Amino acid sequence: MAVTDAPHIVQLGVDDAIAGLALSTEAHWNQTDEDWRIFLRDGVVFGIRDGMRLVATAALLPYSGNNAWISMVLVSGTHRRRGLATRLVDACLETARQNGLTSWLDATPDGAAVYGPLGFTPTLQLRRLKLMKPARAEAPPSSSATLDALRIRDRRATGFDRTALLSAFAQRSGSRIVGANGAIALVRDGRTARHIGPLLADNAAAALALVDAIVRSETSPLLLDAVASQAAFLEGLTASSWTIERPFQRMRFGPATVTGEEMPFAVAGPEFG
Repeated sequence: MAVTDAPHIVQLGVDDAIAGLALSTEAHWNQTDEDWRIFLRDGVVFGIRDGMRLVATAALLPYSGNNAWISMVLVSGTHRRRGLATRLVDACLETARQNGLTSWLDATPDGAAVYGPLGFTPTLQLRRLKLMKPARAEAPPSSSATLDALRIRDRRATGFDRTALLSAFAQRSGSRIVGANGAIALVRDGRTARHIGPLLADNAAAALALVDAIVRSETSPLLLDAVASQAAFLEGLTASSWTIERPFQRMRFGPATVTGEEMPFAVAGPEFG
């Protein structure tokens, strides 16, 4: 295909949420239409259409401290291997460059092989875990954990102020913030499974105890994106019937502008998948 024949990149709006959801559903991701609306409302989402059909996307969501997150990098199966994802990521990087932003993303092993040559630096190794749940559950554990406590702990771990994003997640129907013994976590709905994360704790024992309390009060399948270096936590999860679905790699493009003061046990999910 000649350069002049390359499909046009457009900026998407909130009315494209359902079309975006169709792409992430095709890829078997866990996003909901509400997740898409966050990126379309608060970020910049680029897309490529084939006629009226949306066939590829990539989003840039600004964070605090001159940082931004690249996510929703999706290409329909009918349009892969045409360089569409690279063009859309380039559009995100150019927008970030124009605004002086350091870009972050979470990449599969195949994606990391593509993003590395573009200049992305590996930072954090992660593991996506899943737990299938029986239909019966106990009453939810009592908890006095608050959104403010989660926000403060999350910023200490990540270096980012994600108040708006965490608030949007926490205020959804079905979301809850649970805390006990120095551990705190957000639990929220996804398209096919509930997601635990972020999860912050003083130690692996407290993190595992909180996950166990959450599991006992849930009836749906659960997903959790664990930090690979938290070995005792990972071992405890797999010993409790959690299965590792896939690895993925957090990567950064540009200078480091933030430093976390503690290591999370689980992150919020790609970004926020």
